[in-house]
Amino acid sequence: MFEPIKKNWRVLLLVVVVLGATVALFAPQFGPETAPGESADEATQGITNLQYGLDLAGGTRVRAPLLGYTATDVVFDGENPSQVASDVAAGLDGTSARDVSAVRTTEEGGEVEVTDASVSEEEFRAAMDASGYAYDGIRSGVTQESRDAAEQVIQDKINEAGLSGGSVQQVQSITGEYFLLIEVPGQGRQDVIDLLEERGTVQIAIAYPDSSADDGTALEEDVLIQDDFEDIGTASRREGSAGAYVPVSVVNEAPEGERSPAHRFQDAAVEYGVASSSGGARCNYDMETDALGEGSDSCLLLVVDGEVVNAFGMDDGLARSMAEGSWADSGNFRLTTTSFSDAQTISINLRAGALPAELDISGQGTSSTISASQGENFRLYSAITGIFAVFAVAGMVFLRYREPKVALPMIVTALAEVYALLGFAALVGYPLELAVIAGFIAVVGTGVDDLVIIADEVMSEGEVNSRTVFDSRFRRAFWVIGAAAATTIVAMSPLMVLSLGDLSGFAIFTILGVLIGVLVTRPAYGDILRRLLTIR
Repeated sequence: MFEPIKKNWRVLLLVVVVLGATVALFAPQFGPETAPGESADEATQGITNLQYGLDLAGGTRVRAPLLGYTATDVVFDGENPSQVASDVAAGLDGTSARDVSAVRTTEEGGEVEVTDASVSEEEFRAAMDASGYAYDGIRSGVTQESRDAAEQVIQDKINEAGLSGGSVQQVQSITGEYFLLIEVPGQGRQDVIDLLEERGTVQIAIAYPDSSADDGTALEEDVLIQDDFEDIGTASRREGSAGAYVPVSVVNEAPEGERSPAHRFQDAAVEYGVASSSGGARCNYDMETDALGEGSDSCLLLVVDGEVVNAFGMDDGLARSMAEGSWADSGNFRLTTTSFSDAQTISINLRAGALPAELDISGQGTSSTISASQGENFRLYSAITGIFAVFAVAGMVFLRYREPKVALPMIVTALAEVYALLGFAALVGYPLELAVIAGFIAVVGTGVDDLVIIADEVMSEGEVNSRTVFDSRFRRAFWVIGAAAATTIVAMSPLMVLSLGDLSGFAIFTILGVLIGVLVTRPAYGDILRRLLTIR
């Protein structure tokens, strides 16, 4: 019963791979993940689950470095990184301590970076000298940790904005500079730049009356910072009035002996007059002068990237719960804005987090856009090129052997290899680019080369009059194929692991094609050929 299966298990394995690729390509369960607010139909590009990259779908590509400077090989003198960062920040006028960080890389010390775009290299060098910590030198750019964090934040921003198919990766120039390469299919240049050019920091401050201040207004900054928020809701329009809001919760947990962000905010609201047992503050804040209006109570300020986007007082019920000390148990809160678009931006920034440094898009950065119609043309031309390559190879094979029983299985097996690669791309959600299509064409060529080697080796010494004879000849051919596959993998590996943009996609799918060929399609073709050519 199992004898036919045992004899033809390689062919059956090829059939299973093809069926698996079909499921990955067409089953809705393997469709692309939807971004927030996006339907499954909007995420799917066509009748298959394949995702197209910038070249084939149109969209925007942005390549830019992160602004900042890094001091290398800094000796911490036994201090912890936080203290080192604080000491350096003290020497930079007008720079927040949050814009200076230290990372330990060795037992003796590590690196110190500043991410305030207004700080020059000379100012940073002077601050490092004033801090007293020995260091090797200062280079442009930020640390690896900041690059990794920025890569994740931008990817989250793209996902939260509902832009499916976007990708972010780090690339390095020949001169050693690091850049972030962002690709967002199907989106215009300005929309993408608007999403990326701001760091996305969201804070709550309190403006309160102070007769000793020049304009009568004092400011308590960083009452709530980005990390203090959790359970961020989606932007919603206010019922019965203009404006919008984002429902949030403030973290109400803290290490033992410390106050939670919710308790700190509650205490600050009471201390600076935003909340009291008699009710909430009535806010009249002048956005142009950044000062309280005449007769105004204290105001909560919603600050995004250093700019006040809204000022508001507090509801009486919420204020009384803060004065009583009960609000911090839940920490529920609404960040109100004057427009729905502002609320959407705040929601995205809170969910994705703030960039550790600003992207230099307008300076050293570059951006380019491929229109949707151009991308559609590229897809059409890629399909035509692929079909032409298949027919060209098929024609040469038929001219070489003039035997359909040898040539036809060869072509079908080679096409099955490409089909399996398409299934893999759909399964993992890898976006197809022109470089990937080139990899598919290379796989067809190298695959047929190997199949020709098998056919020539098996048929070169006359008729195959037994299975033993076939196996002997096939084994010799397979050694040649294995050596060629190993050479290809070794040659392509650097392209796969180095940050060389689209070339990595070409290398990845060429190597996958070689592996599928050696492990699945070449042995299956051998079984088919043995059945067709062996006399007994």
